Amino acid sequence: MTIIEAIVLGIVQGLTEFLPVSSSGHLVLLQKVFQINEGAMLFTIMLHFGTLISIFIVFKNDIFEMIKSPLSKLSLMIISATIPTVLIALLLKDLVEDAFSSASTLGFGFLFTGVLLWTVDSIKPGKKELKEMTFINAILIGIAQGLAIFPAVSRSGSTIAGALFQNFDRRFAAKFSFLMSIPAILGSLVFQVKDIVGTELSIEWTPVIIGTLVAAASGYFAIRFMMEVITKKSLKYFSVYVFVLGGLVLLDQYFFGYVF
Repeated sequence: MTIIEAIVLGIVQGLTEFLPVSSSGHLVLLQKVFQINEGAMLFTIMLHFGTLISIFIVFKNDIFEMIKSPLSKLSLMIISATIPTVLIALLLKDLVEDAFSSASTLGFGFLFTGVLLWTVDSIKPGKKELKEMTFINAILIGIAQGLAIFPAVSRSGSTIAGALFQNFDRRFAAKFSFLMSIPAILGSLVFQVKDIVGTELSIEWTPVIIGTLVAAASGYFAIRFMMEVITKKSLKYFSVYVFVLGGLVLLDQYFFGYVF
């Protein structure tokens, strides 16, 4: 992997982790384009670590409050939303691994994300926030996150949609989605690290470190941008983007074969 490729992948990971267009789908796609195989999983782990850094920077006050008060309502809601995600991930582990390795569902995942964003953007904005949130609300959002473990199905898009369908305020929905990503990303890191422990990899660390830092920086700006976009702009712009991308992926998979 070259440094330029690492920078591109870092930018893409940071932006797409928090914009509702699927970071996993973009990473799988770009790794196919760049033909990155050796050390790809380790690099993916480090990119996710970079996005974690950006979350801790933006939401440091909320995170410190949850650490100080682990039984606060926000903490309990995050935990409640994480449980169904974990259960779904364990049940569908083999299917998800096959989807990532083969990339066979990539185009359809992007199209699903497009339909979801277009649909949720058409509903009337809600006003519910944390004080009105129930355990059932959190669990349903967690189920939405669990279904987004497949490549090209946006995690942030699914969780924001899960909140908006339940009449939550848009800005709160985005904030809750980003805070939910902390245990989700940490959990995925644990599984990925477990898979590479004991394997021999020939890694050039300079691109890995640069990619991680770039992912952290771009993730920071993506969170700030999304917190404004969610309240003032339409999600249909993102929907059109993933519709087009999903269509191009399917055309290449079934007709052209340039990448797949």
